[in-house]
Amino acid sequence: MADQLLIAFVFLVAGVVAVPIAARFGLGSVLGYLIAGVAISPILALLHVDLLTLQHVAEFGVVMMLFLVGLELEPRLLWRMRHRLLGLGGLQVAGTTAAVMAVAIVLGLPWQSALAVGLIFALSSTAIVLQTLNEKGLMRSDGGQAGFSVLLFQDIAVIPMLAFLPLLALPDLVGGDVVAGAASGDGHEGGDAGHGGGISLVDGLPGWQTTLITIAAVSLVIAAGNYLTTPLFRFIAVARLRELFTATALLLVIAIALLMSLVGLSPALGTFIAGVVLANSEYRHELESDIDPFRGLLLGLFFMTVGAAIPFDLLFANLASILALTLGLMALKAGVLLVLAWAFRLRGADRWLFALGLAQAGEFGFVLISFALTTDVLPADLAARLSLIVALSMLLTPALFIGYERLIAPRFAVSQAREAEPIDHKGVAIIAGHGRFGGIVNRMMRAAGYTCTVVDYSDAQLRMLRSFGLRAYYGDATRPDLLHAAGIEEAKLFVAAIDGKEQLTELVRYVVKSHPHVHVIARAVDREHVYELWSAGCRDIIRETYDSSLRAGRSALEAMGLSRDQAQRFAAEFERVDRASMVELADLYDIDTPMHQNAAYVARVREMMEEWEAQLRGQAAIAQGGGDAPEPDGDGGAGAAGDR
Repeated sequence: MADQLLIAFVFLVAGVVAVPIAARFGLGSVLGYLIAGVAISPILALLHVDLLTLQHVAEFGVVMMLFLVGLELEPRLLWRMRHRLLGLGGLQVAGTTAAVMAVAIVLGLPWQSALAVGLIFALSSTAIVLQTLNEKGLMRSDGGQAGFSVLLFQDIAVIPMLAFLPLLALPDLVGGDVVAGAASGDGHEGGDAGHGGGISLVDGLPGWQTTLITIAAVSLVIAAGNYLTTPLFRFIAVARLRELFTATALLLVIAIALLMSLVGLSPALGTFIAGVVLANSEYRHELESDIDPFRGLLLGLFFMTVGAAIPFDLLFANLASILALTLGLMALKAGVLLVLAWAFRLRGADRWLFALGLAQAGEFGFVLISFALTTDVLPADLAARLSLIVALSMLLTPALFIGYERLIAPRFAVSQAREAEPIDHKGVAIIAGHGRFGGIVNRMMRAAGYTCTVVDYSDAQLRMLRSFGLRAYYGDATRPDLLHAAGIEEAKLFVAAIDGKEQLTELVRYVVKSHPHVHVIARAVDREHVYELWSAGCRDIIRETYDSSLRAGRSALEAMGLSRDQAQRFAAEFERVDRASMVELADLYDIDTPMHQNAAYVARVREMMEEWEAQLRGQAAIAQGGGDAPEPDGDGGAGAAGDR
């Protein structure tokens, strides 16, 4: 027991220390886990830890991740992705396989081994790419969606690859000693354990029977997802035990993964299908919240095992060649992906996100290498080097995302801004940003007979507006030349409704300072943002959720027994007190000091708390027709400290 606890302690300490440090420097959690694995590899070697077994356990995090990804996708959305899934994914696998195979033949490998290497390197890391895309908020971008389509196709393609590899067996290797591969020091070889070995329902069956069993297994997953899960979870809900629901969610994922393994399919593919089937389930969000912590822990363990399994003795003995082959592979894959991105009309930064994000080899490469070794397709020394290349390419992937984020994305943001449309129509008002906030303002202005010049930086939003016959222009409203083209000199009103607190504040500061004749209405994200906009010179500031929150508070009072008029009077008094305090506190706000560290601000809030509470409790008594107001339940009142 002590040995297992010590191993768990080492992994947890490494993750807890390394990941926050990596996040602090903007490196992302994946690179933090990989570095943590590298750091603890000597300790794990001293403890004689079986990294191969640990990695097989940790790979279940990938299975859980694809289940959660499936929950986010409705079947109709997946159907809309079919062209990218088959076209982009299929061409990527075929193109990369052919390119790598050609290079391998030039380097002297027989065509059978070269083809196997091409198939291995055609795959990318589902775990790293999806984790990073979600972490950086890039999953919804065109590049992120294209990358997801390719990754999903690759996960499906692993199945026929495993069936095809034995056909490439080399006569010179048949009957050879493959145990050397397990002893070569990389921790990834050692047979097919966990990836097709052990119990199977299809071993020794004719092909047509295997096909029927496979179809039946997938059909069972779909049918169970549609017809059995809801009654099951309703039955479990009767017990009112949170841990029982969590156990049932884990049971569901493990059962599907087990069934897929028994019929020779990828567990990740099976759980993804189940996730898509359950995407419209009433228990979808509960499933997400129960599975997600396990996914995060297992993925972190997986990344650490990848870092810990790098055979540094082999790397240092062949440093130049291994690095050259790793960088060459990533460059080759990125080149193929760039060509496909151009063919499928990915533009700008999305093209580079797609190419750089999938340029690495993937965790399923370890599976194929192990399988190719045991089926006499690859010699042991080559398998060891291939595993090292796969691990290094995964280790370098977070650096590519950092390069994209810091170098490529800003460059294309600027270049896209220069392509702003010429504005040939000028209105009495300019609305910067036509989302849920600016859109309502525009509709009211149009209904009252005023013409507005609408500028938005979202091409998709503008296409939607134009489909309804509304005039809008593409461009970055923070650029002075675009504001000039929109007629800021003649405009009477400017509505700042763009996304991003910092960009919005700077935009307001520029307009107030450079065009003082224009009345500026600014959208504020929260109370602190109100103070920032106030310090920027704006005096007409609208908190985007404030009015709806007041209405919700009024409804809450009505639900507690007040009449509509009483609740309305109390809400009006609350708003009057709050607005008066906002103006006074705004003069004490220091944009360079957090509110809770601003001594003058905090002192004045404390002084005003009793005044606010007395005023509002008096109004509550009046609203209820006299008598004492109810005692407050807690310490609050109408304080400014917590209102957002």
